[in-house]
Amino acid sequence: MAKWVIAALWIAMLVPAFMFAGKLGDVEKNDSSAWLPGNAEATEVVEQAKKFQPAETLPAIVIYDRPAGVTSADLAKAQADADAFTGIKDVVGQPQGPAKAQDGKAIQTVVQVHSGTEGWRGIRKAVDEMNKIGERNANGLGFHVTGPAGYASDSMKAFGGGGALGMITALVVVVILLFTYRSPLLPLLPLLTAGGALVMSEAVIYLLAKHAGLTVNAQTSFILTVLVFGAATDYALLLTSRYREELRRHEDRHEAMAVALHRSGPAIVASAATVAVSLLMLLLATLNSTKGLGPACAVGILVGLLAMVTLMPALLVICGRWIFWPVRPSYGSTGSTKEGIWTRVGAAVSGRPRIVWIGAALVLGVMAVGVFGLKADGISSRDQFTSKPATVVGEEIQARHFPAGSGDPIYVVAKAASAERVKTVLSGVPGVADVAPPVIKDGEAFILATLADAPSSKAAMRTVERARTAVHEIDSADARLGGSTAITLDIQRAAARDSKVIIPIVLVVVFLILALLLRAIVAPLLLMATVVLSFGAALGVSSLVFNHVFHFAGADAAFPLLAFVFLVALGIDYNIFLVTRVREEALRYGTRRGALTGLSATGGVITSAGLVLAGTFAALGSLPLVFAAQLGFTVAFGVLLDTMIVRSVLVTALTLDVGRWMWWPSKLFKQHDDPPPAGESAREPALAGT
Repeated sequence: MAKWVIAALWIAMLVPAFMFAGKLGDVEKNDSSAWLPGNAEATEVVEQAKKFQPAETLPAIVIYDRPAGVTSADLAKAQADADAFTGIKDVVGQPQGPAKAQDGKAIQTVVQVHSGTEGWRGIRKAVDEMNKIGERNANGLGFHVTGPAGYASDSMKAFGGGGALGMITALVVVVILLFTYRSPLLPLLPLLTAGGALVMSEAVIYLLAKHAGLTVNAQTSFILTVLVFGAATDYALLLTSRYREELRRHEDRHEAMAVALHRSGPAIVASAATVAVSLLMLLLATLNSTKGLGPACAVGILVGLLAMVTLMPALLVICGRWIFWPVRPSYGSTGSTKEGIWTRVGAAVSGRPRIVWIGAALVLGVMAVGVFGLKADGISSRDQFTSKPATVVGEEIQARHFPAGSGDPIYVVAKAASAERVKTVLSGVPGVADVAPPVIKDGEAFILATLADAPSSKAAMRTVERARTAVHEIDSADARLGGSTAITLDIQRAAARDSKVIIPIVLVVVFLILALLLRAIVAPLLLMATVVLSFGAALGVSSLVFNHVFHFAGADAAFPLLAFVFLVALGIDYNIFLVTRVREEALRYGTRRGALTGLSATGGVITSAGLVLAGTFAALGSLPLVFAAQLGFTVAFGVLLDTMIVRSVLVTALTLDVGRWMWWPSKLFKQHDDPPPAGESAREPALAGT
């Protein structure tokens, strides 16, 4: 009866959850300024500048070009278009321009688009309308929309691939589960359960964003999709594997499920708790986008856990043994007695474990050298796409005919008495192309300055740093510098600070969780060392691939921290699955046999879990965004490395070499290994898997 009640409760909860989940996009904050903490200089300037310019707006830079030279008819069209732009929803104020380039081959108009009504979705709609107007009756005149609004529009189009991402992720899970279960029916249950967990997670996150101030953006949404599908399916694999084993031992499927939950539940809960707590450490970030990502993903992990220990068992028991068709686990039958690959790996490692773990550690160390080539100091707007969208083309054309920073200036808010001094100082900063006359209001001055370089370029960032230093030194001016370039610079600095602070804290927290779980100190220290080494190797190889295969210009400043949190948390997952089984066997047979039996028993299911998680993160490559491709590749490669090499070879070899000292100072440490029974070699028979 309980199984039907649980299924009914989930169905009842999912009905309203679908409604709330569909509104998640309404509470996303994709504006860069919303990601910064309130005490960042660029954030303070945003507030101060509201009295001088419309709040929450982004400039759309409209570019017309004709290689032979623009005509009077072209100028007339540009003027007519500018008038038409004012009728578009979310366009505010009067456009600036049209202005003809000095070389006579291009025209530029700057339009301010409000981002507060529908966020970036509204900007995308406005830019689409501009394109319709500009391309109408063009007569060979080139038309492009670029600038911050153009990039916001193209970013939303890229994020709009989230629906396809969900389908690709589900397809990856189904294919891997078909090979794992060798059943056409069984994969449907974890897929349905993971899908329900994702919907429920999105509903909870929507409510937190709506009523508790949680910051979420489109990036959060696509990471949540792959994380929930990957992690929840991992838990399903462990549970289903143990349930199938217990069905051979128990005639009653309800009893079999009760035993399966009792035996596999602690490892599943411990791994989910470790991932969730690690993600919650992101709350210590100063960057609001990172701070919001942590609890959002933690919600996804915890809801996925809840679904897999309630709904998944209920569905399995409701369906009965036939769901395993064509190989149903009948009562009293035995599983495959064929020696598995992980038994053979364990036997090979056990011959010379010290040489094996030292060799594996050296190989991983060499792979980690590539970290020094990682360019994670930010990436320009034009380099954030894996393809070349229209906005990038427009920026290239603009840069050929106008100052690269025109239309998206930096600005300084200072005391009115210091306005002329600020203007003079700004004019003398290398990289500043032009400074407009100050605007005075309520005792404050507002000064706009055009950059010589593209606003999101590294050269522009250096100009902002020089300009800030210069205006801060003006006595009594109380000058602060803002604008989109300054916002990007402050985001990079906040991300760098977050990495330095959060990474050590995550390491300490995960160590404490492992120490409590294993009741030991040595084992957690060794496991943490292997995971950090694995992370370094994954990041090192990824850096080489990014630079020399994909030819990416760089990486987002927040990339190393997010890659670290996901890889460490998820890497510890598999070590928990392995070592908890090793400890269980070591209590009965000693550490040596426990290590080999634990590897044999968990090898198949953990490998399948790793393939699922790697496959779901690899699906991020379907989005035309450099950040998504980088995070997907690094986590996928790191998970496979951890699953195939670190867990199976390095951790097993360390356990065999260190022996009972793994469990120091627990009671298990005092238990000496018994020698193998007569006639039994290192190839101990594996017990049925977790």
